[in-house]
Amino acid sequence: MSRLHASRPLLPLLFLCLLSSACRARASGPSPSAVALPLSKDDATQQYVAEFRQRTPLVPVKVVVGLSGATLWVDCEAGYASTTYRRVPCGSKPCRLLRSAACATSCDGAPSPSCVNDTCGGFPENAVTRVSTGGNVLTDALALPTTFPPPGPLAAAPAFLFTCGATFLTRGLAAGATGMASLSRARFALPTQLAAAFRFPRRKFALCLPSTSGAPGVAVFGDAPYTFQLGMVLPNTSLLYTPLLVNPVSTAGVSTRGDKSDEYFVGVTGIRVNGRAVSLNATLLAIDRKGMGGTKISAVAPYTVLESSIYKAVTDAFAAETAMIPRVAPVAPFTLCYDESKVGATRAGAAVPTIELVLGSEATSWVVFGANSMVEAKGGALCLGVVDGGQTPRTSVVIGGHMIEDNLLEFDLEASRLGFSSSLLFRQTTCSNFHLG
Repeated sequence: MSRLHASRPLLPLLFLCLLSSACRARASGPSPSAVALPLSKDDATQQYVAEFRQRTPLVPVKVVVGLSGATLWVDCEAGYASTTYRRVPCGSKPCRLLRSAACATSCDGAPSPSCVNDTCGGFPENAVTRVSTGGNVLTDALALPTTFPPPGPLAAAPAFLFTCGATFLTRGLAAGATGMASLSRARFALPTQLAAAFRFPRRKFALCLPSTSGAPGVAVFGDAPYTFQLGMVLPNTSLLYTPLLVNPVSTAGVSTRGDKSDEYFVGVTGIRVNGRAVSLNATLLAIDRKGMGGTKISAVAPYTVLESSIYKAVTDAFAAETAMIPRVAPVAPFTLCYDESKVGATRAGAAVPTIELVLGSEATSWVVFGANSMVEAKGGALCLGVVDGGQTPRTSVVIGGHMIEDNLLEFDLEASRLGFSSSLLFRQTTCSNFHLG
């Protein structure tokens, strides 16, 4: 690969027809109102694994889901076979629009997805291990179910853009996963590409992570009612909304000067434990000019990660509010653990003090209950599920997967806002009970 091409601004009106290949990616026939990406939890890694169908003929592909990354990437070295993959040419509009795109001008091996001349190159990243490599940018058929739980009719995008990864890049991913699916705000991540392919009126998706490996959760793209089994409907008006912020500095492993982060940041301005404000260095909660600080949401961090001084303040406050519950020895990676047999239970998990993430004004808070704050550990321990991120992390607060399980999150990219339900357990349902179609 050679020269890098910096990203260029994309006019809003182009989002529904990003480029000629995206227009060709539109499905033939009636467009679905929504498509689903089933998500399962991998107990060994605490990662969330999606399954869809790709290539011609269609084959099932498993990938780990992340909220960062420029594109979907899959391993093209381990038997990628398809009659419909096509290169994205060097100098083409998609290649120019890709962040940190490069160009493979020649390849000496036998023609294959990993060896195509005059092909745009990207930099797929394993968001778990933070390892990046170079890879060809291609298009191929991709199909998602229109119902959930599957099986059900599939909706296919015939020319969905993705990047080829290498086999070594899959190390650290859940067993069976051959890549990563990006649900980021990037123009070639799933939310925007699917909106273009299926003519969705808005670029938005709902994310509902499962809390167990026994039943799947889902990501839903397009317009669909938030319906759960037994006819329970979660109306949009019941969600709380907060702006999605843009970090002005890219957080990707490979980027060019001027790139912004494609991850989802929110404006946490304070933290409360049991309704009491925790004393924090507020400057750490803001994103500075170098892109340091702030709060982001992550699907690959299994637990919430806090900058050291924030971590100490929160754990000290939580310990003070739970002084009456017998403590037990810490279980790594946690430091604050209790005797589970001495902790009461509620509909929303362990009977422990709430943790509130104050968002923007004092009027909006994301309230975290026991099911999302406490983790069952070995030896009968129940531990506060936050970990110390060190004194100089890139991001001060990373809201990890455990804290958002069985919460419905609506990422509205058009309005640049996040809607959240808080725990669905209070509504006597879970993400595994979501129903589409």
